[in-house]
Amino acid sequence: MRFYRNIPTIKAMTFDLDDTLYDNHPVIVGLEQKTTQWMHTHHPISQQMSPSQWRALKLQLAKQTPFLQSDVSEWRFQQIRQGLIHLGYDDPNASQAAKDAMDQVLIWRHQIDVPDLIHQVMSKLKAHMPLIAITNGNVNPDKIGLGDYFDLVLNAGPDGWAKPHGEMFETALAHLGLPAKQVLHVGDNLISDVAGAKYAGMSACWINDFSKSLFTENEAKVLPDVEITSVGDLLCFLGDE
Repeated sequence: MRFYRNIPTIKAMTFDLDDTLYDNHPVIVGLEQKTTQWMHTHHPISQQMSPSQWRALKLQLAKQTPFLQSDVSEWRFQQIRQGLIHLGYDDPNASQAAKDAMDQVLIWRHQIDVPDLIHQVMSKLKAHMPLIAITNGNVNPDKIGLGDYFDLVLNAGPDGWAKPHGEMFETALAHLGLPAKQVLHVGDNLISDVAGAKYAGMSACWINDFSKSLFTENEAKVLPDVEITSVGDLLCFLGDE
């Protein structure tokens, strides 16, 4: 645990979800594989576009409508819909296929194993201060056993622009009614979490559980207030732990 600045008394915490409270990488890898298999089975015409063409379409859609990058569910829906229209589906059938696909995607998206340590730490933190989730993803904490810990959950897209944009941080601060510096944002990403929180005036905690060096990371544009290697380190802010 390393402190880079003096931190005032912390009266609330906000949390990133993906890769902060659980390992998100295998979830996304599995989801992508299952989605491709599902599309090939239920809409074989989808195989007429290569994976690189599907990726190019996704990037094209984001260029046309930048806010899609803040709403990962809508972005994927439009990618599937527009891809099938390009392949010959009419709009109603393409939209229904995209909806059916997203129903499956959201099931696979929530096949997440949350470590016991996370539950133990979050339970102790919740007993002492309000907690808010601020995520650029589309995970519903209620579906993975984390919902009871949060007073508020903010998802990019439905709740505003993705981090590091300040919109969701500002919403969280307004909900808490606390000075920004007394709210500690915890996340793994040096841009969306650390820089985003600091731009909003908050205290920022970088969780570095892969032994990275802050001083060699290209994304380290803004210094966090504190660096930790485990969520369990946050209990030091309770004082009585």
